[in-house]
Amino acid sequence: MQEFNFLQPENYREALNLLNEYHGKSKIIAGGTDLIVDLRKEKYTDLKYLIDISKLDELEYIKEDGEYIKIGSYTNHKSITKSDLVNKYAKILTLGCSEIGSPQIRNRGTIGGNIITGSPCADSVTPLVALNAIIVIESKEQKREVPIEEFYEGPYRPKIKANELLKEVYFKKLDNSYQGDFIKVKRRNAVSKARINIAALGKIDQAGKVFDIRLAPGSITPKPQRFKSVEELVKGREPDNEIIEKMGQKVAEIMIDKSGYRWSTEYKRPVIRDLTKRILKTVLEVE
Repeated sequence: MQEFNFLQPENYREALNLLNEYHGKSKIIAGGTDLIVDLRKEKYTDLKYLIDISKLDELEYIKEDGEYIKIGSYTNHKSITKSDLVNKYAKILTLGCSEIGSPQIRNRGTIGGNIITGSPCADSVTPLVALNAIIVIESKEQKREVPIEEFYEGPYRPKIKANELLKEVYFKKLDNSYQGDFIKVKRRNAVSKARINIAALGKIDQAGKVFDIRLAPGSITPKPQRFKSVEELVKGREPDNEIIEKMGQKVAEIMIDKSGYRWSTEYKRPVIRDLTKRILKTVLEVE
């Protein structure tokens, strides 16, 4: 493993100062479940300092703020799955976080780390995309907010500068008329990355028509995103098996259009089609 200096700020402001001082030569370490692996591979050749944020209580919280739920970046996945607020207003995120790694990884890994890593198969990110989540990023000089769907340039390429720190992620609370689900396909039953995952939310109005639908597949495109052209197929309509069949086919077509034809396409095309149909039947309450 490459050598580095270990720094442990006592508060949030000190962490921002250290990032500014060691701009381009430092990395934040939170749970370390991804970063330690990268360090063993000597991925960061210019790294001189690790800035540990484990003492920063300012970054570990789940709170209600008016119509929003806000989660600090140092909050671990287990805390999210056990949160009454998340389970009440954003159950879909609980479902995603509960699929991450093993109990040990969920105890240690943080939501901020899962977002920053930028993996196309990150199990907390697709639910956050479906929730239209906003990421709050801060440096010593400025603070900015970015929709999570606009946060990635590509796989493992988050739009964050070397002197910036991901502070929190927040999203609007869902009312109880929403149905949500998360499905993950993996190679084995535990400690496995997703071959494919998919998050979806749906709301049916009093007339039986689709008022809102959000569909966010993971690990089939270079970066996480909602499939809005697919969503439009059913918006304002009464959902049925025929339209859901079309939506499943459309998701598979978009996957190939955005990712190209690969060795895994013959496997992924029918799987994502059928997963889409399955999850849409759940969230749109179609028999």
